[in-house]
Amino acid sequence: MKIAVIGAGYVGLVTGSCFADLGNDVVCIDNDTEKIKKLNSGVIPIYEPGLDNLVSINTLEGRLTFTDNIEQGISNSEVIFIAVGTPPKDDGSADLSAIENVAKHIGASLNSYKLIVEKSTVPVRTGEWLRGTIEKYNRNKVEFDVASNPEFLREGSAIQDFINPDRVVIGVNNEKAAQVLLKLYEPLNAPILVTDINSAEIIKHASNAFLSMKISFINAIANVCDLAGADVKKVAKGMGLDNRIGEGFLNAGIGFGGFCFPKDLDALIAISNKLGYDFNLLKEVRNINDKQKLTPIVKLKKLWPSLKDKEIAILGLAFKPNTDDMRLAPAIDIINVLLSEGSKVKAYDPVALENAKKIFRNGAITFSETPYDACLNADALIIVTEWNQFKYLDLLKVKNSMKDNILIDGRNIYDPHKVNKLGFRYFGVGR
Repeated sequence: MKIAVIGAGYVGLVTGSCFADLGNDVVCIDNDTEKIKKLNSGVIPIYEPGLDNLVSINTLEGRLTFTDNIEQGISNSEVIFIAVGTPPKDDGSADLSAIENVAKHIGASLNSYKLIVEKSTVPVRTGEWLRGTIEKYNRNKVEFDVASNPEFLREGSAIQDFINPDRVVIGVNNEKAAQVLLKLYEPLNAPILVTDINSAEIIKHASNAFLSMKISFINAIANVCDLAGADVKKVAKGMGLDNRIGEGFLNAGIGFGGFCFPKDLDALIAISNKLGYDFNLLKEVRNINDKQKLTPIVKLKKLWPSLKDKEIAILGLAFKPNTDDMRLAPAIDIINVLLSEGSKVKAYDPVALENAKKIFRNGAITFSETPYDACLNADALIIVTEWNQFKYLDLLKVKNSMKDNILIDGRNIYDPHKVNKLGFRYFGVGR
């Protein structure tokens, strides 16, 4: 098929590259001319394992191209995926201005039947609004359909998530649109749920909100474990062995970050409120997570009456491993509080340093070239992101280089008994 993907960010670039790899002709469109120039010269503007190779192969073989000419890209395509950003407004609701702008261009550029597919995460009933907006600018009165196909890509494993999905959700209002998307996804041999557009739109928000709730629940249990002298990892194991619960997302820590979970949680609260339902459960999920991010600060303040002039090493800045994404990362909240308390911060991350430097400017913190450099002369070490390389550090070397011996394991990646034997004072989450 001839496919246009509007938006060359995390979702759009992965989606377009994977569709091209399945044998389709794909054009990725973005109004950021610098990004398009980079992509056309082989430079990938985001970090996602395997993406550079996927883009390179499909570009060389002529199945994947990049342009900032939205009208041309739309005119030459049969299926148009909208994958632009829907950032939160102050009230938590989604800002649909980018989608509205795209809808105007689509309407004005229609020259033959097109299937326009929402890939961006949008509030329920956006499909109805999108159809009306396109129709308003559809000067030539060309036939088109609108569908919803929410993405379930996790940063750090997005390509595998596309190729081997748990499910593909297709929201359509007629058989013609359904058959186009069923044919497109047929090579994946994945479970496909065909539903109406409104249900498909809710499925995405409901899925992320539920996973957020599961994380906040186990973090609340971790706080109980801290008070009771229990081990949350054993508690989570016992819970997860129940098939009705499952082990996924029962890893206690310092809360979730990233752009998807916090944004979609707020969005579903706002959507529900607009529809007339007060979703108090999700509000508490958010409150628990906000407090959980500052768990390391709480633990440090129990040890020291003042954090002024304390040197704190931070290992991990991205919101999760295998990505350079710093959006709403817990590290930002932790570092900002440490700075406000007068602490000196040294930080290291395998891939997120450049993005972190855009947030912490003018020497606010020291960025280290290795994890060992970050720990040198530190009073305390905080593990914020569970990168694999941190699990295999020479902890004795770390301990001997530090000024004091405080290790706060914000992701429970170490065995407390082994770490304490090395001379650390170990503090995990719920352990």
